[in-house]
Order: sequence, then structure tokens, then C-alpha cells
Amino acid sequence: MTLAVDNLSFHFPGGGPKLAGISFMLTAGEVACLLGPNGAGKTTLIRCLLGNLSASGGTVTINGVPTHAFGARQFAARVAHVPQTVQSVFGHRVQDMVLMGRSAHLGLLETPGERDREMAAQALARVGIADLADRPFAAISGGERQLCLLARALAQEASILIMDEPAASLDFGNQIRILDIVSGLARAGYAILMSTHHPDHAMLVGSRVIGLRDGRIIGSGAPRKLLSARFLSELYGAPVRILEELDGTRACVPVLSRHHQQEIMQDA
Repeated sequence: MTLAVDNLSFHFPGGGPKLAGISFMLTAGEVACLLGPNGAGKTTLIRCLLGNLSASGGTVTINGVPTHAFGARQFAARVAHVPQTVQSVFGHRVQDMVLMGRSAHLGLLETPGERDREMAAQALARVGIADLADRPFAAISGGERQLCLLARALAQEASILIMDEPAASLDFGNQIRILDIVSGLARAGYAILMSTHHPDHAMLVGSRVIGLRDGRIIGSGAPRKLLSARFLSELYGAPVRILEELDGTRACVPVLSRHHQQEIMQDA
């Protein structure tokens, strides 16, 4: 399954361009990471891809077919969205939230059957929270909720996953769990587009990075080639360094002012 974006643009009514000239292709087995500062247009781009916003120009296609040609269920059978968070005001259990992912495969008045429940159970097991199936969604932790939303997307059986900052506000351990699952899904053949505020995450699981700033792509390529200190400093408008271990593991760290560094050393 291939998602292709060609010269996409978006304008808010009465405002200037929010996105301009966005072009890239997402293929099976790939994790494309969207990087960029706040206001760069990452969430706007995701909303355009999902059809929640109508693009001002350009095209988005799935296997060569424009996305606007698909009905809602047809689109959902191909593309699943994992949002940053979602609230449940009806007291849904975790398994109920995951079962919602099966709606793309059900008729208008059809209720989930045995196979749908099996698919939901398999998705919960795949992300490691099968033991939470009967817990209220509102009562589990933020990391567990994010895993539940990911399970819901997997139960949808879509080949393309669009993830909006899936590790946002999660502790370090849950970030690692999410990234490990993302890496495994890519190996299983999913095509994944993931926005993140963490360049380190792109270095760990990304096969490609798309750098977005002021609504435009300022760089695209393999993480090891693209994510230099110079590129990241330009992208975020702040100085950073890239550290590399002997085994090739790389990490991005901020460069503080000399005055700030001296204060830290004194406090230590």
C-alpha cells in the first residue's frame, strides 16, 4: 500500500498559506517521521491527509487512487489514525474502545461479531495490554491509553498508520514501548507516518525523516544522512549537537549557553 502526496497546499480562510508544496511518498515497511517546531504545520498536514481539512491544492492518493474517491469506510479500511489522546465520556472499557476500530468492516446497523472481538483481542495482545481489556478507558494511565488507541488502529486492519505524536507526554519507559511496537509494525509491512517532537525517536525507528518548517519541507531523507547538527539547528532555530557511540547509536542534545552551563556545573 502506497500513500503519495503531490504538491499539497492548504490555506486557512482569510489567512496565508499554512502548507505549500508538500510532496512525499510513503510505502509499505517504511516509518516516515515528521519533524518540526511548533506551528510548522505537522498537525495541519495530518488533518489534510485524513480528510479532516480540505486541501487548497495538490493531490493525495492511495495506490494511485485519489483519497476523495473513497467512502468513509473504504478510506478507514486503508488508513488508520492514532491521535495524541482521546477522551471517553461514556465509560467505555478498553476492549470497547478497540472494537470501535472494527467499524470500517461493519454495516451501518451491524454489531460486532465473534471475529471482530477476536481481532480486538489480538490487537490488545499485540501491544501488550490484553490484561486491561475490562478496565475503564478513563481509569488507565496515559501510556496505557496510547497503547489502547494503537490497538484500535491495528484492529482496523488498515495498511497505513498515521500517528500524531504517539509518544507525547509519555514517560521514558512508555516511549520505548511505543517505539518498539512501531518498529515491529514496520517490519510486518505497515506503512507508518509519525509526527514527533523528538529527533532521537526518528533516529531510532525512522527509515526517512521529513523536516517541516513554516509549512514547507526543508529537508527529506534517511535519518543518518539528514539529521546533522546543522540541519536540526536550522529546523528548530536552536543549537543542538549530535552524539554518536562506537556502535553507531546517535542522540540529539541541546547546546545551552555558556552562562547556563556554568550555573548547572555550580549547582552540581
